[in-house]
Amino acid sequence: MNDLERASVSVLTCDEARTLEHGLFAGDEAREWQAMARAGTAVGEAIARDFGEKGHFPAAAKILTLVGKGHNGGDALLATKRLLERFEDATADIVFCFGEKPLRPLTVRAWREVQQTHRSRVVMRAASDIVASDASRAPGYAVCVDGVFGFQYRPPLSGAIEAVLNWVNALSIGFRAAVDLPSADRFRADFTYATGSVKAPVLASENAGRIRYLDLGFFRDATNDRRASAPSAANEDRVLTTEILEPLAALRPARSDKRTFGHVFILGGSVGFPGAVLMCATAAVRSGAGLVTVFAPQSLVPAFAARLPEAIWVGWPESPGGGLALEGEHLLRERLERADALVLGPGAGREAETLALFHGVVERSRIPLVIDADALQPNIVSAGDAPRVLTPHAGEFKRIAAGRDLRAFAQDPKLTVVLKGPITRICAGGPVFHALWGGPVLARGGSGDLLAGMIGCQVAQLPERPAEAAARAVAWHGLAADDLARACGQTAVATTQLVEFLGGVLRTLG
Repeated sequence: MNDLERASVSVLTCDEARTLEHGLFAGDEAREWQAMARAGTAVGEAIARDFGEKGHFPAAAKILTLVGKGHNGGDALLATKRLLERFEDATADIVFCFGEKPLRPLTVRAWREVQQTHRSRVVMRAASDIVASDASRAPGYAVCVDGVFGFQYRPPLSGAIEAVLNWVNALSIGFRAAVDLPSADRFRADFTYATGSVKAPVLASENAGRIRYLDLGFFRDATNDRRASAPSAANEDRVLTTEILEPLAALRPARSDKRTFGHVFILGGSVGFPGAVLMCATAAVRSGAGLVTVFAPQSLVPAFAARLPEAIWVGWPESPGGGLALEGEHLLRERLERADALVLGPGAGREAETLALFHGVVERSRIPLVIDADALQPNIVSAGDAPRVLTPHAGEFKRIAAGRDLRAFAQDPKLTVVLKGPITRICAGGPVFHALWGGPVLARGGSGDLLAGMIGCQVAQLPERPAEAAARAVAWHGLAADDLARACGQTAVATTQLVEFLGGVLRTLG
């Protein structure tokens, strides 16, 4: 098992999740309760944290909690308990969707815990009563916690529960949270919290919203899951954990200098798209590169050098359209032996001359490459033999993949593919690694340029393991985006603010 696999966990089928939990608990109710308590607390804390993307938690917030028969309902109750502990003026409406009698023993215990600690702040409501009421006149709930069904759900969905879910979906609710899976894939969640393990259906769910993995320690005992210690199967899906960033959070070696931390070259920019290469270079500098050299159109370099003096700026001859001209190739060639990684494409545009330049550079390169933006052309990404990280979004991937899916396309041994999206996926011909951080705050121009610079930095520091380097950058980028959204919201931010949150991510881990 390599370091990338150690910093990730398997995505499980529902049957595999049952087998894992049976191996962990073996019917021992005390251990099951401990796991439920950890899960409920973790969900409550995560809701409070993620609510920050909307703003402050309301002082007198009303919480709506939907409880099913099983342990998923117990998790939801204990999450509610944690929210009530954190926010002393909050109150909760508890809906037992099947009534109280069918509750499993640990769910009953969770309900008693809520009653014992917060009896005056919780109201039990009958499912039939809420369905009969007018959703438009319901209280304005700040949070709804869905714990009706977990991964044990088996269709069909009864009419009564369907009516409850439809009623809740029609409500005005500030933050909708599901435990493990949106119930029957009908509850429309803003966030889904995968407790202990990530079940495969949640990754395909249309209603899961943003997915968070909450590590409860299930995979730390390798005897409980063969895939926790064995090499991953080539067709396996895995989810990255923050462990991928631990090397960056550690103290740097005392006897080091700027060359210790990699020299990144960046070739990009055009008069038509001037900002992209500056953002890429800024991210490379701010994510820890020892040296950054940028080759950009000569008319842009004076202003860029003033903005980012930490980088070495080399003016490149311009094509008639304001892009990178072929005649400047000697500027790169005579310096290339100093580089540990080369980033191509940010802001370069699609002029034929510039694309021909990129093709020649890739064909002759012997150092690892990061190919981004308009450089992602079929003839460019396939040229030469140097290892390379490709950073397409969905449209760019369609252009270069010729109808193949991610796993099939990444079988080429020189490729690592970072397929950007709401869930960014990384593949280098083996398992597909899912990064669950980030979110709508990244849905703005320039986010990919920052990521390309960060990947270039990490590849320069870890050139022999480009997939691991790419995963580090993706994780760091996503976690910083989460912190940015919690601090400033999702809407009124500038893309470049993300770099101000990179340091905080590592200090939290450290």
